[in-house]
Amino acid sequence: MTEAIPQKPERRRGRIFPERTLPPEELARRKAEREAFHQRCRAIFERVRPEWIEKHYGWYIAVEPNSGDYFIDEDNMQAHKKALDKYPNADHCVFCLNETGATGRI
Repeated sequence: MTEAIPQKPERRRGRIFPERTLPPEELARRKAEREAFHQRCRAIFERVRPEWIEKHYGWYIAVEPNSGDYFIDEDNMQAHKKALDKYPNADHCVFCLNETGATGRI
């Protein structure tokens, strides 16, 4: 009696939905839009950071770049929620009120 050796399934190659692959031009355009958005948010953050950093160090600030408004809270989700409450359909960026604006630990 011979034992059946299990066969490895054939590996798939490529994308599951190749028709949904974005061209490199579209990827580059989206990346440029994200970077421009972040730079607009960062400029507002850098402008208001000295005003708030001493009193609220380690808090979070959500910046809406089209209006220039910003929302500060001790909890990042609350700052995010404040921005969404006032501008429900607008994008915003959240920074930490510290020297770099970065959140989290390495």
